[in-house]
Amino acid sequence: MRQPRADEYARFAAARAGHLYRSACLLTAGDTHLAEDLVQEALGRIYVRWGRISRVDNPAGYAQTVLTRVFLAHQRRRSSTERATDTLPDRASSDGGHGDLPLRLTLLQALARLPAKDRAVVVLRYWEDRSVEETADVMNASSAAVRTRCTRALGRLRELLGEELGEYAAR
Repeated sequence: MRQPRADEYARFAAARAGHLYRSACLLTAGDTHLAEDLVQEALGRIYVRWGRISRVDNPAGYAQTVLTRVFLAHQRRRSSTERATDTLPDRASSDGGHGDLPLRLTLLQALARLPAKDRAVVVLRYWEDRSVEETADVMNASSAAVRTRCTRALGRLRELLGEELGEYAAR
C-alpha cells in the first residue's frame, strides 16, 4: 500500500477502533479478549481492501458490517470443545465509578444467553441504530428474517430480565 493510503487507513483505524471494540464487546456479550480479536480481524480485512473501501460512501458503516460478519463467522466455526458461560467475573468499572455497573453486567449476561445471530440483530438494530434493511444486508438475510429475529430476541431479553430490568430502570 502506498504511503498516503497507509496513512489514511491508519487515521481511519485509530478513529474507529474504539467504536468497533464497544460493538464487539456487545456482540461477544462482554468477552473482551474475543472482542479485541474480532476488531483486529475486521481491521485486517479492511486494510487489505482499503483502496476500494476508502472510496465508498460510508467506510465506518462498512467497518461495522465487516465486524459483524467476522463475529458471525467466528460463531459458526467455534470448536465443539469450547463452552460459553453465562457468568461474568467481577470487575472494577473502567469509567471511574460513573455509570451503572450492575445494569451493564445484567444486560451483558442477558445478551450472552441469546443465540449469536439474535445477539447480532439486537446490537445492530439497537446499539448501532441501523434500519431493518441495513441489518438484513449486513447479516445476508431478508428483512422479514431480521424482524422475526428482533421480535424473538427482544422477547427473550424480556423473559431473562423480567422484573430485574424494572428494578434498575427505577433508580
